[in-house]
Amino acid sequence: MTVWISRRPDAQVAAELAESRCGEGALAGMRVAVKDNVDVAGLPTTAGCPQFAYLPERDAPAVAALREAGAVVVGKTNLDQFATGLVGTRSPYGVVPDSRRPEFISGGSSSGSAVAVATGAVDIAIGTDTAGSGRIPAALQGLVAIKPTVGVVSTAGVVPACESYDCITIFATSVDLAGRAMAVMAERAAARVWPADTVLSAPAAPVVAVPNELPELDRQWRAAFDRAVERLVAAGARTVSVDIAPFLAAAKLLYDGALVSERYAAVGEFVDAHPGASLDPTVKAIVSAARDIPAHVLVRDRAEVARLRTAAMAVIEDADALLLPTAPMHPRISEVTADPVGVNSRMGTYTNFCNLFDMCAVAVPAGTAGDAQFGVTVLARAFEDAVALDIAGLLHDGAPPADAWPQAVADHVELVVFGAHLFGGPLAHQLTDLGARFVGEITTAPRYRMTVLPTTPAKPAVTRVSDDAAGAALAGHRWLLSPASLGRFLAALPAPMQLGKVEFEDGSWRTAFGCDGSARGADISRYGGWANALAAGAVRQT
Repeated sequence: MTVWISRRPDAQVAAELAESRCGEGALAGMRVAVKDNVDVAGLPTTAGCPQFAYLPERDAPAVAALREAGAVVVGKTNLDQFATGLVGTRSPYGVVPDSRRPEFISGGSSSGSAVAVATGAVDIAIGTDTAGSGRIPAALQGLVAIKPTVGVVSTAGVVPACESYDCITIFATSVDLAGRAMAVMAERAAARVWPADTVLSAPAAPVVAVPNELPELDRQWRAAFDRAVERLVAAGARTVSVDIAPFLAAAKLLYDGALVSERYAAVGEFVDAHPGASLDPTVKAIVSAARDIPAHVLVRDRAEVARLRTAAMAVIEDADALLLPTAPMHPRISEVTADPVGVNSRMGTYTNFCNLFDMCAVAVPAGTAGDAQFGVTVLARAFEDAVALDIAGLLHDGAPPADAWPQAVADHVELVVFGAHLFGGPLAHQLTDLGARFVGEITTAPRYRMTVLPTTPAKPAVTRVSDDAAGAALAGHRWLLSPASLGRFLAALPAPMQLGKVEFEDGSWRTAFGCDGSARGADISRYGGWANALAAGAVRQT
């Protein structure tokens, strides 16, 4: 098998797994593969070139984070040399074929990592993504891949491809597992500060932009995409048709313009100094050609990327996310051999622009296109990673995941609600419109009273009783939202409603809805909460 470049001894891995399974880490008992352009202490980092190899003394922060959470490294995986390619064929360690059809490509550049997960050799795998290197192989191997906002996970200890745009990605077989692993890496290997108004959830009925034209897709692949859109709509999303011309134009700039000069900045000196190294001819040609690009052309192309990004964001201004095919086709290895540059360029049609525009993405499997596995990608704006994750969950599982990994890193506050803002309630949209995320139920200490306010719609007033009065335990719902969103919510809160600290049955005091002592109305405390009172007919909603 050409999946692995180096592996740790089986006995050592087995011993560490046995110890890990006795622990309580978020990834206890998980086997992880690491793309061989990411450092693992004690294993050589080759970046797909034997002569480039060096032996790191410490793990890359992303690897260290997974290990601290209980994951056990199995080994280092093959890749397109220097992470330059989307095909998985550009390696002196051999071509990595598709896990099901060996005459077809696996996708790259994170080829070995994806196939290691697809074949069950590991549970999760680290990849990298500059132009789609984490998303393309996920699609072709039927996997989930999370590509976060650029810089959210540290790329220290990663051999750069295009340093301005490189991202650490994760492969898994489910949205939930991929999210757990990404949460660990983002929390413990953070490299970029999240904004104070971070969105923590997609709306209950998200608006998803879909292209009105899909170049490079044949009839079967277009039909597969249309079926994915239908499933998303059936799961509760609404779609709008958009022109993705600015996205496609930017995609061409990554390799056809001056931005490729970053490839030379990364490994060009090594390539020049080692003419006898085992260099893939296509990779060598790409890196060498980038040597003499004038600086003013790079400045011009970066300005063009900024212009196109403004135009692209305007296209999806009224949408929460953009849905695209991840790959436009699944070529045979022989097709790549015959036209290595042309086929690779086509593979990046729907992925190349993503990091240039500082977008986040979640790739998920979406059935088949003929005999090929087919995948789609949900893309969202920078730091709206939770939005992309929720919509991907809708498509993959029929519902968003219970938790979104940005909760682990983005600043947020908790708000407990008791009435019309309960999940599914008539005013819940006031929270979801601010990006708040529902995270479960909770019950107060038996020290409170609930009365009905004479409003439309009816609302409960929760007040604390005196020490010598009988109180009730009341059921509420927990929401998480950003500090900025809580501020906006509080500013719009009408009297006599107010936010304050409420005591809960676990002894904690949390920010929750309350009401000042002037509130008057029918006492419904005996029902134990607003939902029960509604179900019993004790409250008129209109």
